[in-house]
Amino acid sequence: MSNLRIPGPTPCPPEVLEAMSWQMINHRGPQFAGYLKEVTEGLKTIFQTKNDVFLLSSSGTGGLESAVVNTLSPGDKVLGVSIGVFGERFATIAKTYGAEVVPLNFDWGKAADADAVADALKANPDVKTVLVTHNETSTGVTNDLASIAKVVKNAGKLLLVDAVSSMGSINLPVDEWGIDVCVTGSQKGWMVPPGLAMVSVSDEAWKACEQARMPRFYFDYLKAKKYGEKGQTPWTPCMSVVYGMVVAMKMMLEEGPVNIVARHEHIAEMTRRNAKELGLELFADEKYASNTVTSIRATNGLDGKLLNKIMREEYDIILGGGQQTLEGKIFRIGHLGWVEDKDIEAVFAALKVALPKAGFKGA
Repeated sequence: MSNLRIPGPTPCPPEVLEAMSWQMINHRGPQFAGYLKEVTEGLKTIFQTKNDVFLLSSSGTGGLESAVVNTLSPGDKVLGVSIGVFGERFATIAKTYGAEVVPLNFDWGKAADADAVADALKANPDVKTVLVTHNETSTGVTNDLASIAKVVKNAGKLLLVDAVSSMGSINLPVDEWGIDVCVTGSQKGWMVPPGLAMVSVSDEAWKACEQARMPRFYFDYLKAKKYGEKGQTPWTPCMSVVYGMVVAMKMMLEEGPVNIVARHEHIAEMTRRNAKELGLELFADEKYASNTVTSIRATNGLDGKLLNKIMREEYDIILGGGQQTLEGKIFRIGHLGWVEDKDIEAVFAALKVALPKAGFKGA
């Protein structure tokens, strides 16, 4: 089996893959209702929320679209906080549906500054909603969401959060921080394949939903709530991935949310330490370095694309490359979900040999 070390999709435990082979059942019947309840209650535990939580059959991007169309109307002014590719994507979704987006962009590799968010809100008092990516996998940076959320909520704004690659791996207490819509995706820290977006919706978000006028059908939260009360989803769900979530959720709750966060912290620290010991230079500001993906500069003669090719073809280790303006300038090591020390140890054992082959001259 390949050592898949990208920030999603992530490897799946054998128990999860076995569960996904279960036979189809009636998605309007009591057995599926039991599965849905079990998964939803587990999600509330990990989200640390009493808010409504829904499963949507889509990728994480679909979840982000759902957050936009259920809370905004065309012409609404929103502040789009971006530190990379996925922050830009969130803002683009809002713009596509007719929102007036005020961009607040930070240098890639850096975290968003809460004071700058506060200044932007003061300069644009008619902003209704703030869009923030908690963990930016394109750069390997985790925003200080607690500080940003405090600023946003003190200003009385709605807060929509892309937690696709953080929730389930990095601590994110939804209710404590006042997150109005929080979105995550199954293919990240949840140890199951792509196919489900999971969202939490606050009371304030529900009020916004009642007023929202952006077009929505498939991702309508009101429909999701109505059917959820019956133990169903509005539309045919991604059954096999739900089966996988049943098993993955049991595994996660058995390990415990606190232990999951600690494991990711440990493995991230191990990854960064090993990278520096090889003379590699981290791309992300280490104060805000992600615990789910480490970004490393392709410097000192290193051909990043060649390195990834060598790692894939000679060692069966799949690393991530740079995206957009970072293509060829960084490579990324994913370490979220079903990951242990030995997985990262294997990466660095291979890197010691592969780096010189890809032109790396050392520090």
